[in-house]
Amino acid sequence: MERPDLDTWGGTRLREVPVIGHGGSLDVGLLLALDALLRDRNVTHAAARLNITQSALSARLTRLRQVLNDPLFIPAASGRGMTPTPHAIGLRPELTALLERLDEFAQGAALFDPVRSRRIFRIAATDNPAAILAPDLIPLIRAHAPEARVAFTLPDKARIPELLERGEIDLFVGAAEDGANSLVARSLYSEAFVTAQRKGHPRGSHPLTLDAFCALDHLLISTTGGGFTGMIDEALAELGRERTVSVSLQSYALTPLVLVGSDLICTLPRRFLARFTDALDLFAPPLDLAPFQIYAFWHPRMRNDPAHAWLREQVRRCAHAASQEDAPAADAESHRHGE
Repeated sequence: MERPDLDTWGGTRLREVPVIGHGGSLDVGLLLALDALLRDRNVTHAAARLNITQSALSARLTRLRQVLNDPLFIPAASGRGMTPTPHAIGLRPELTALLERLDEFAQGAALFDPVRSRRIFRIAATDNPAAILAPDLIPLIRAHAPEARVAFTLPDKARIPELLERGEIDLFVGAAEDGANSLVARSLYSEAFVTAQRKGHPRGSHPLTLDAFCALDHLLISTTGGGFTGMIDEALAELGRERTVSVSLQSYALTPLVLVGSDLICTLPRRFLARFTDALDLFAPPLDLAPFQIYAFWHPRMRNDPAHAWLREQVRRCAHAASQEDAPAADAESHRHGE
């Protein structure tokens, strides 16, 4: 295997990586010098291989002799080149294996093989985007990265930038207002609201009027827990109307179960409720509720990480596939400061 330039091997200044020898510090630059001399048995040719001067190589040979306590090379009887000592010859197999391992180490950070990866991908997301992405994302990752593991966690929104910076989570999926300006963001999909009721609801299946909407009992999701008002109540208040919220849940997952067993109605993101249309009927709400964007956020230091880039692409694919009715998710990444 041809050894690359000393300073740029794998993008790492390997000569600065210390290895401990019997006579002191043996850095990778010395190992590469020994390897080149064993290959060429000629200072001029070995120096050219390493792209250094002959005097620099001679200095490294002197250091190698000190560290390894052996002459390593003696002048050839022909007067041309050098002959390795038995000790130098004996070092060659282990030296070759060591340099190959160091080459793998230097290159490893820039490579990602999903088939062999055992990485744990951690995604912080509330119930709604998690319920939309996880059913498609988990099988996709399992198919292409069978040894990798995936963890969905509930976000501590106040600590999201810190957790991303420290690598305790890889991605945060949420609304625009939940992402800090220091993070990189990618728009995943646009979400709209629909109102759900159980099949066979006593009000029938005709479109909802504002009067009927306000007269029915509602279920509300309070992500902070225990709240009985939200953005829909604010929208109704602008119209001079109000509704009755009889049940407050903190988890999206309970919503379809409660709706199926009651005459409550609930207004939630369409993509979430669309998964339960075998038991629920969906209707357009009788008031204007602006759609909103869901984003993936990550720390800028992960922008060029191959494994992280692979994860981001899988999330993008799942977001795009979640609904054919919406416009494709934006491919462009953007910094919150406008990059």
